[in-house]
Amino acid sequence: MTLQPLLSFKKANLLFFLFLIVSCSIEDKSSNKAAWNLSDGVEYPEGRKLSRPEDGVILKDGTLIVADQRYGLAKIDTFGNISPFGNFKALDYSHNPPEIESAPNGVHLTPDKQHIVTADVFNGKIYKTSIQNNSSEVIYSHKYGANTAREDSTGSLWFTQSTKNQNQERLYEALDKAIPDGALYRIPISKDGNLSKPELILKNLYFANGFYIDEKRSKLYLSEMMKNRVLSFDLDILTGSVSNQTTLAVLPTPDNMEINSEGKLWISSPLSNQIYSVDPENGETYVVFDAQTQIGFEIMEEAIRRMELGEGFAELLTSELTGEMPGLLTGLIVGDESQPFYVANLGTALIKVSRE
Repeated sequence: MTLQPLLSFKKANLLFFLFLIVSCSIEDKSSNKAAWNLSDGVEYPEGRKLSRPEDGVILKDGTLIVADQRYGLAKIDTFGNISPFGNFKALDYSHNPPEIESAPNGVHLTPDKQHIVTADVFNGKIYKTSIQNNSSEVIYSHKYGANTAREDSTGSLWFTQSTKNQNQERLYEALDKAIPDGALYRIPISKDGNLSKPELILKNLYFANGFYIDEKRSKLYLSEMMKNRVLSFDLDILTGSVSNQTTLAVLPTPDNMEINSEGKLWISSPLSNQIYSVDPENGETYVVFDAQTQIGFEIMEEAIRRMELGEGFAELLTSELTGEMPGLLTGLIVGDESQPFYVANLGTALIKVSRE
């Protein structure tokens, strides 16, 4: 296990940040901040039988529910057995490109942990799945792809639009050049318990990605991926208003995020092939999971250089970048302190990491 403490990067130059990633990768016995390498984990389940498990959730008993491009959602029981979950077939769900393109994305539990909300980053559908009944419904269909969707404690639905895409090709165009057409929406819950019309909360974002509604701190955090930053806002949960934008952390291509059992934000980074821990109170940032190789670091450097010029990096998303990961690192699945965590990606298996 390698310890990789980093400084707070709220005001740091990104290139200097890249230097720190390498220089701080040597084991630091003086730090009590634990992190794990890819070698500390195992592919899960065995046999690479998943399909684009971009994100997922863990239930109290250890069962996993993950995005799966074949089924919508897939259930992985505690023995590693895989089965379709949510009966997406009843909704005529399919992925049969180029005619039909689907990509379940940003999988999250509702606050009462009775349902799962899943966005589709290709076609814009947002699903709500009953864990008890193993059934799903489409609760909203957005005109463009929906990257991540979450429900707050009032029952209102929030979701990000990364770009104005209606398929995979257009989505990747927003990775080839900086396009400020990302957005954050909120759909309030009406008095009769139904969702009303969407409200545009934030616009002109450069590839809005994962976000987290931190009701305890009255904050909302959002990954603006093509700007390499995590934004923080003051949040009024009752009105759905956000204000006082600040940059909580600067890190390469922030993606999905979750709060762990210690109250820290864990944020995935596809370009760096790492997961970061960010303190919501002060922005202190360090690497908590590392699958980066030397070649991958050099590719990341080139991608960051291009992004600073307003260019993109889609052609650099190759196996040389991902290294020994099953696919491009995109998310993380965290439960309580007694459970392992899982590294999600666009490949065919998760990475399971025990905390011992």
